[in-house]
Amino acid sequence: MTTVQNPPVSRPGIAPSGPAVPMGRTSMITLTRVELRKLADTRSGLWLLLVIGVAAAGTAAILLSAAPAQEQNFRELFSFGMLPASVLLPVLGILSMTSEWSQRTALTTFTLVPERGRVIAAKLLACVLIAVAATVAAAALSAVANLIAMGIGGDGSWHITADQVGRMLVNEVVYVLMGAGFGALLMNSPLAIVLFFAIPTAWSVLGEMVKPLRTAAGWIDINMTSTPLSEATMSGGEWARLAASVALWVVVPLVLGTVRVLRREVS
Repeated sequence: MTTVQNPPVSRPGIAPSGPAVPMGRTSMITLTRVELRKLADTRSGLWLLLVIGVAAAGTAAILLSAAPAQEQNFRELFSFGMLPASVLLPVLGILSMTSEWSQRTALTTFTLVPERGRVIAAKLLACVLIAVAATVAAAALSAVANLIAMGIGGDGSWHITADQVGRMLVNEVVYVLMGAGFGALLMNSPLAIVLFFAIPTAWSVLGEMVKPLRTAAGWIDINMTSTPLSEATMSGGEWARLAASVALWVVVPLVLGTVRVLRREVS
């Protein structure tokens, strides 16, 4: 006896029965694009980006109006114009890591993308891309300011090496990832922002005031070891000291913060 199985008849308003079709895995490009959008979607993130742009324009205006003519050149304008981003971009890194917990979207995010490691990687990649974009924007603004300097009697030279530009970019990436590390470790925006600025500053002060700490400060004070990144040249010893301080202030918080995010229960 042969049994004939008829296909299920679909009815309006009723989903057809049958095996569910698995959804495709969200690509890293999509995750990174989402994280980039998150950085500008909130009022705090948008205002930070606006303040960075205004502050960069302000640094150019200061140099053009107050600096000696020989300092009104592209390298000086670019170096000085990167300061606002190096100070404020880490706050964006903090907000990127704490947004899921401060805005109570962790349940939604980690339900859609259960692999939390991929979400963290996308956040870090978004932070790096923001640092690259800030560097490009600062370079463009500095080029315009240098053209103005040429018109008002400034030096107006364009000499800058690829090594110098690369080191300035490294400086931005280091600090934004440092902020992301603090955010992931503490998972609280106000606390992470306060401690990000307070702890390294306190260590710098102690390193200057307490003589036995000066040698250690030369290796693990990131405010000190990152200074040569904006100078004309950088020696191998300076790179080694920078690597030591980055390991302490960037790698350790990122590793511990990632472990905490992976293990924290979402409620």
